[in-house]
Amino acid sequence: MYNPTVARLTYRALLGRRRALILFLLPGMLLLIAAAVRAFNGADDQVAADVLGGFALATMVPLIGVIAGTGAIGPEIDDGSIVYLLSKPVKRPSIIFTKLIVAIAVTMVFSAVPTFLAGFILNGNGQQVAVAYTVAALVASIAYSALFLLLGTISRHAVVIGLVYALVWEALFGSLIEGARTLSVQQWALALAEKVTGDGLVTSEVSLTTAVVLLSAVTIVATWFAGFKLRTLKLAGEE
Repeated sequence: MYNPTVARLTYRALLGRRRALILFLLPGMLLLIAAAVRAFNGADDQVAADVLGGFALATMVPLIGVIAGTGAIGPEIDDGSIVYLLSKPVKRPSIIFTKLIVAIAVTMVFSAVPTFLAGFILNGNGQQVAVAYTVAALVASIAYSALFLLLGTISRHAVVIGLVYALVWEALFGSLIEGARTLSVQQWALALAEKVTGDGLVTSEVSLTTAVVLLSAVTIVATWFAGFKLRTLKLAGEE
């Protein structure tokens, strides 16, 4: 299912100059914020959890997921270059699977790694805060990548829709409307972070079992549907 050629082309597209600048900007901001908070506030477990939860998991991870997930396939569909790839003897589900793996890898590297480093800067991983939010960032990276890859496959406005979901639904509605929190990748990821800390420092609106089921379901269904949509995409003159 994994195609090295497709992966190489996708990495090249995602790590191009413009996207790479954005991808490095968000982790850089997190590390600067963590250093400033530690310098002025000292090591504090609750403050560390607030910074990692409020910026890293709630803002940085979904935004990087939008960039990586939609960027893995959306631009190729928009400019028509996907036709060249689809004309090759590569199974279309293999294309989606490979692009998903690349999107997940990029999202994890640019979100989970700086989250871990920021956690150590903030409080030296006291109460396992750094590890907990790193785990949350890792699992959220998988679900966000699958979800936004699907958006990139079915819509030319995938980036806008992704930003609306990440910044409006999860960040705004998720903080104001209790029911919206249940349908939030962020809350599902927090359930795993809560399990790691285990002392009430990190809390989630959903149970661990529900979170695992929903994370798995969203990832699997989004990946399958993206593959289905790509299979139904017709080449010029193809009947």
